[in-house]
Amino acid sequence: MGVPPLPPGSNRMFRFDAAMAELVFDYCRRRLELDPVPLDLGGHGAPAPDALDGLIGAGPHRAEDVLAVFADLLAPAIVSADSPRFLSFIPAVPTKASLLFDMIVSCSALQGTSWLEAAGAVMAENQALGVLAKLAGMPEGAGGCFVSGGSIANLSALLVARDTLAVRHPGASGPVRVAISEEAHSSVRKALHVIGAEPLVVPTLDHRLEGSSLDAVLDAAGDDDVAAVAATAGTTNAGMVDDLAGIAAVARRRRLWFHVDAAYGGAALFAPSARPLFDGIEAADSLIIDPHKWLYAPFDCAALLYREPKVARAVHTQHAEYLEVFHEGPLEPFNPSDYAFHLTRRARGLPLWFSLAVYGTDTYRDAVETVLSIARAAAALIEASDHLELVRQPDLSVVLFARRGWGRADYDAWSDRLLAKQIGFVVPTTWEGQPVARFAFLHPDTTLDIVGEIHDTLR
Repeated sequence: MGVPPLPPGSNRMFRFDAAMAELVFDYCRRRLELDPVPLDLGGHGAPAPDALDGLIGAGPHRAEDVLAVFADLLAPAIVSADSPRFLSFIPAVPTKASLLFDMIVSCSALQGTSWLEAAGAVMAENQALGVLAKLAGMPEGAGGCFVSGGSIANLSALLVARDTLAVRHPGASGPVRVAISEEAHSSVRKALHVIGAEPLVVPTLDHRLEGSSLDAVLDAAGDDDVAAVAATAGTTNAGMVDDLAGIAAVARRRRLWFHVDAAYGGAALFAPSARPLFDGIEAADSLIIDPHKWLYAPFDCAALLYREPKVARAVHTQHAEYLEVFHEGPLEPFNPSDYAFHLTRRARGLPLWFSLAVYGTDTYRDAVETVLSIARAAAALIEASDHLELVRQPDLSVVLFARRGWGRADYDAWSDRLLAKQIGFVVPTTWEGQPVARFAFLHPDTTLDIVGEIHDTLR
């Protein structure tokens, strides 16, 4: 015999539990109050393999016991990306307002798939997208949606480029190609693999994609089957910005889709000191910026913008009997599901919208300028050190440097010591085949004193 169903309204999973709420709110409050946020240990502090044995089974556990397992065993094994000492990969430093509003998004079970279901959320998200489009100088009417990250954003934009090739080059035949540089993010190559396009790799000049190099390669290889060129505004490894103006001119003359991956670097559009680096970005047909990186939003939040959203809508709109209601009504509804390779989605742009409205764009400008300033100061400190070598002057907030006489094992051991002592989280990378150290600055509270403390461990 089967288990008899519970009477409606008696399932405790859906009843408000005041004690559990206070327990969780108290944990969140204590986390928000941390100043500064500690690094913790990540994989170096992983609990014993059997730490979670028996925690999930047929019967319940007290919420306080389960939360204690997380707080005492699991949380210390997660490196805090919002610590001012987190200087690896690309950090994430959500504002307090964005973190709090992310709780509202979760507590309200908000999703943002369609105008029919979530017009209020979509309006707010579109206002935030409008701020980014205006910063980039895109025309009135530019728009798109928020997706989970740069990978899905690149995939969605390049799919539109592929599917609209026939409009720009009616005689195109054979495999579609997309021009990229050697420095393009790995997700761009992966996206091309997924959509069945081939990369046309353009050699860089000093690691930067230039319009002249793109033109020369297209002259040699032909451009009838080239759907797009993907430029980078802030490479992940070195923070470099391609020759956007030169690439835009070539793309316009050859009728190529111009895609700009500014997942990390696009936030620097807020900073007047860095704005000239982005000249040409206003010509982009598609542009991505990840607010969960340098625009201080929680994971996961990437902005995907199109110069002409209707072109993307023609490619991405999904049709099924149960979805047609999304597209009905006296006015053309704005459905975020129509602008990327997704359907169901959380309203992930709302925390950014709330934070922008609460703090104002000038505060964002000041935060980004502060980060650029500390990156330049760190580069100057390294350049003045006899035992260190500055690999290159930073374009944005990534600083590459070498410790003379060190190999990869030395960098790895040094990185482990830094984390064990909670001085910093700095992992090495590779530049031109050689191991180097890398600072990725994003937190406005990362001070030159913190940099100096790390610098002293390199003597």
